[in-house]
Amino acid sequence: MRKVRIFSTPSCPYCLTLKEYLKEHDINFEDLDVSQDKNALDEMVEKSGQLGVPVVDIDGEIIVGFDKEKINQLLNIKE
Repeated sequence: MRKVRIFSTPSCPYCLTLKEYLKEHDINFEDLDVSQDKNALDEMVEKSGQLGVPVVDIDGEIIVGFDKEKINQLLNIKE
């Protein structure tokens, strides 16, 4: 099972779409709200080099934004 972590904010529509997409495919993930958690924000900036959300960490592979093709590839999601 791959470890999936999402750095997001509650007001980000792309974050919500990403989380719904993963739920539809039965992918478990840890949701880190960077608007409330400074440590998560610092970790996200260190890993991605930017402040934009969502940032997805899949077993250490960083994806900025809802890049469905890359997420499908890393999580072996077939559509």
